[in-house]
Amino acid sequence: MLSELSIQNFTIINQLTISFNDGLTVLTGETGAGKSIIIDAIELLTGGRGSVEYVRHGKNKAVLEGLFTIDNPKHAIYKLFDKYGIEYDQEGMIILHRTISAKGKSICRVNGSLVTLAILREFGQTLIDIHSQHETQSLLDSSRHLSLLDMFNQEHENDRFNDYQRVYNKLKKAKVVYDSLKNNEQESIQRLDLLRFQLNEITQAELSVNEDIELRQEREKLVNFEQIYENVTEAYNSLRGEHKGLDWLSMGSAALETASSLEPELEKLSESYSNQYYMLEEISIQLRNYLDQMSYEPERLAEIESRLNEIQLLIRKYGSNVNEIIEYAAEIEDEIETLENRDQSLQEMADEINELSEDALIEAKQLHDRRVQGAKRLIDVIKAELIDLYMEKTQFETEIEIRAGKPGDPELSGKPVHLGENGFDQVRFLLSTNPGEPVKPLDKVASGGELSRIMLAFKKVFAKHQGVTSVIFDEVDTGVSGRVAQAIAEKIHTISIDSQVLCITHLPQVAAMADHHLLIEKIASQQETYTRVKQLTEQERIEELARMTTGTSLTDTSVSYAKELISSAKQFKITQ
Repeated sequence: MLSELSIQNFTIINQLTISFNDGLTVLTGETGAGKSIIIDAIELLTGGRGSVEYVRHGKNKAVLEGLFTIDNPKHAIYKLFDKYGIEYDQEGMIILHRTISAKGKSICRVNGSLVTLAILREFGQTLIDIHSQHETQSLLDSSRHLSLLDMFNQEHENDRFNDYQRVYNKLKKAKVVYDSLKNNEQESIQRLDLLRFQLNEITQAELSVNEDIELRQEREKLVNFEQIYENVTEAYNSLRGEHKGLDWLSMGSAALETASSLEPELEKLSESYSNQYYMLEEISIQLRNYLDQMSYEPERLAEIESRLNEIQLLIRKYGSNVNEIIEYAAEIEDEIETLENRDQSLQEMADEINELSEDALIEAKQLHDRRVQGAKRLIDVIKAELIDLYMEKTQFETEIEIRAGKPGDPELSGKPVHLGENGFDQVRFLLSTNPGEPVKPLDKVASGGELSRIMLAFKKVFAKHQGVTSVIFDEVDTGVSGRVAQAIAEKIHTISIDSQVLCITHLPQVAAMADHHLLIEKIASQQETYTRVKQLTEQERIEELARMTTGTSLTDTSVSYAKELISSAKQFKITQ
């Protein structure tokens, strides 16, 4: 969840640090107090598009920083850390940072490591899901409906989707190779000549595995021959010769052996002493043998230097070492064979593509069948959520159509279909809010208030599948009132059971449901205007809800209503 947010020199905010808790936190306040500015700050912190307009007047830069805590060690964000080589805290603490200069430049960091804005956005989208009235319009985009259905269905059919992806990626790669070989005959001929030259050059060199390493080691030995010979000789002479190491040790061993015959306790020590003597004697023999085998060969050194120069020329062209050059030679040998047998290779590739197409079609058909089953489950779940939001007469359907292909594409029931990254399906959500009316695309039938409720129904269903730690609602409850407002409040709270929820609202019903209530105020003086955040006490909450109800001064009726709302909210939470 988002544990702490620090904002400096951001629009009308001079310096502000807000601590957040889990559960449902509501932000209320007068229009223009800065509630949405705080959400804007979070959006920019998680990779949103920045602008110099966000930098406070007269300041050089705006600085945003957020501390997130992750309890789940298997959270998807850790894959991003591994992907980009960024270190992370084993305790699950993640810090996002963004600085926006008055000149329009952005500096982004994740756990102190500099990253691009695109990478920051990847991390941000994994942590926070922001929904505003504008964002609600994404529900109307039918291109997103397939991914939403798959998101809902992934706990049932994730393996099936992965199976299709593996086959499709093989098919895609095979088509690229086939098209390249088929459409570029002249380039293929030129490529073949180049590869033959390269292979001939490598073959004539007659390289052996690890040859460069072994030659450098041998060269090092020859270059340092004199030093090595002197050192080994000195080591040998320190052991062998009159009054040298072994002589003294031999005398010591004899003396200790005599002493042990008089004192039994010295037997083990004498034996150990003798063993050390024999070990050093063996070492001296090995040193003598090593010296006997040593010979200085200046001609061999010249041969090595010449061979290494030859290898270095090949390294500049074909790899960083001999082993890589040998591997490259094997690769181009295969490619040469393919190019020399172009027609046969094309036919083999075409056969492979046909086989992969059939496999992909089978997987896509199974994926389609699972989506149809998943769509039925989704319809039932969404309808149940809509009933809770007093949209019981609303009809919701999921339309799954097969994308038509062109001649030559794989055929299903005698008709060509187009295979894409997600199979051959295209999905669209349809709705009818009035009895007797046929279902139509969402943008054709839903009003603003209805879209807010539909979005909440979707969010309730998809929140646990998305894996985000925090969900933010920015005035998505606009345009509703009465029992619908209460239903929205209850739905937002149920979402907060599994994810931290931050909610800007003007509805007292939603504010009453909060676990934590923050009041956003704009303070104006002759010198400056700034935003202040205040954590409300229980009594202050009652007064704020009363003001939200009347919009003017407090009355006994509004205060009583506020207390009743808070009491009802507490009773609802107990039942969850």
